[in-house]
Amino acid sequence: MELEELKASWNAFDKRLAEAEIVNLRMVKEMIGQKTRSAYDGIVGQNIYNLVVCLLISCVVFPYVYVNTPIRLFSFVIVETIIVLGMIPQVWKLTLLSGFNLESKTCNELSRLVLRYKKLCHQETIWGIAGVCIAMAAFYISELGFNHEAGYVLGTRLILPMALSLLTFTIGYFFALWMRRRHAMQMAEIERGLEELKEFES
Repeated sequence: MELEELKASWNAFDKRLAEAEIVNLRMVKEMIGQKTRSAYDGIVGQNIYNLVVCLLISCVVFPYVYVNTPIRLFSFVIVETIIVLGMIPQVWKLTLLSGFNLESKTCNELSRLVLRYKKLCHQETIWGIAGVCIAMAAFYISELGFNHEAGYVLGTRLILPMALSLLTFTIGYFFALWMRRRHAMQMAEIERGLEELKEFES
């Protein structure tokens, strides 16, 4: 009788241990998923922020500058065109990110989506740098070479706007570096999370 009771208690203990292990694995999976989703939400938020900033510059800031300064229409169109073109990758990236779903897709599918997103980011960086350089060069050639109404002369009227442009570009550059580093950390967190979640699929 004692042997039967001992076996029954051992079986009950073994069952509870197995259930506790399942619960612990589920908790670990949920924690990894939560960290992955948190990093994903951060990347989505950063892309939305970039898109909103571009929209504000394109629709509010630069039109205000154009209306209140003697900038040529051609110079205005150059900058506006580059800004609008720069928003296309932002919309494209947000479209890709909208397909990121931990519940309905496998880790392999999500890894392929992340790879496509990283390739798009790499291409955006190359074209973004080229676009900014072309826009600044074309803007100053247009203004200094053809804007006779502004009366640009070598002095404070010319040096001040160029200095302000350079300062804005420098601040934007260092802010972009900080955003890029933060973005890289979040991407690494997502990739690490997907690798860890693959173990739960097997």
